[in-house]
Amino acid sequence: MDVKVLKDYAKLIVKMGVNVQEGQEVVINASVHDAYFVEHVVEEAYKAGAKRVSIEWSYQPTAKLAYQYQTVETLCEMPEWTIKKQEYRVETLPAMIHIVSSDPDGMAGIDQAKMLQVQRTTGPIMMKYRMAMDNKYQWTIAGIPGKAWAKKIFPNLSEEEAMASLWEAILKVTRVNGDPLKNWEEHNANLADKTNKLNDLHIKTLTYKSANGTDFTVDIQPELTFMAGGEYTLGGVFYNPNMPTEECFTSPDKYSANGVVMATKPLSVRGVLVDNFGFRFEKGRVVEVICDNPEHKDVLEKLVSTDEGAAMLGEVALVPFDSPINQTNLLFYNTLYDENACCHLAIGRAFTNCIKDYDKLSEEEIKAIDLNTSMIHVDFMIGSADLSIVAETYDGKTVQIFKDGVWAI
Repeated sequence: MDVKVLKDYAKLIVKMGVNVQEGQEVVINASVHDAYFVEHVVEEAYKAGAKRVSIEWSYQPTAKLAYQYQTVETLCEMPEWTIKKQEYRVETLPAMIHIVSSDPDGMAGIDQAKMLQVQRTTGPIMMKYRMAMDNKYQWTIAGIPGKAWAKKIFPNLSEEEAMASLWEAILKVTRVNGDPLKNWEEHNANLADKTNKLNDLHIKTLTYKSANGTDFTVDIQPELTFMAGGEYTLGGVFYNPNMPTEECFTSPDKYSANGVVMATKPLSVRGVLVDNFGFRFEKGRVVEVICDNPEHKDVLEKLVSTDEGAAMLGEVALVPFDSPINQTNLLFYNTLYDENACCHLAIGRAFTNCIKDYDKLSEEEIKAIDLNTSMIHVDFMIGSADLSIVAETYDGKTVQIFKDGVWAI
């Protein structure tokens, strides 16, 4: 891979992804396999004015061994140094960069009940620190090829060819070619224009229909707005959480979802790739997991039972079926990419920053809106070439939002 291209991508992540501020600390989460690229990200972060750059290295095979050999009690332990680290981050609010490259099947074979128990125990502890930082710091997720991931997408190519092909696809959909910073400025402007149109409609209800069995409605509270692309911290710093991104999204009324939604792409859940599934909702809650594969159904049932909010929706996202990611004709087996290929929903935690003027509201006022809360936030893709989405507005109008899978407004 051309070093200049790697540097351009690293600079894009630092400048447009997290928008590192002068004197700010930076934390990078990455696999040990990605050190060659992380080096460039570190350098760009320092060039942008970072005070200190720390790296949290990971290695999927040893993470899997921990789940295989450690007891649940050990896995649930939270050493004092872990707590101190979280407290330090709450205090310093570092920019967080997550580099993803892991094997979609890398945790296959691990006891799902064990993983669920660990998440239920450690999740609430970590959530406390996450909420203390919520909307106060910049974060971004970006991908680079991993060998197992590349071979999963391109099984008929050699390892070297698969890596090169995945690099090409990632750079294309992340708009790294040409002038990356200018590309993203234009892209954010286009997404902002679309969200303005959606917000001007004052949508009350969205109705989804597709020949695959999707027949579903969900409401949006009047206090909620659509967002897209970049967003602002409470301190006014602009950043892009997902690179790439193609979505316009909001959080729905958690009690309103009714009907059936069928997934149109596989989903990696705790290291297991599940496919051909759907959910039936009643009064906002998943009441049935639709899946013929018993193992996959069990994985999904455990997912929606993670906590009280795991079976309710936290996000509705609109993405045209002709998006640049979908036009690659690739299944990435990674939510960062696949969720930006077409429309999706997410079970679990909602976004408080989708509340209109949320930065001016008290904590009590935000709680009164009663958005969904959960330890998890899991996107699943429902977009298709025939998907129809019709909106009913608060002033009684009916507006076609999507027709045949793409924008109608």
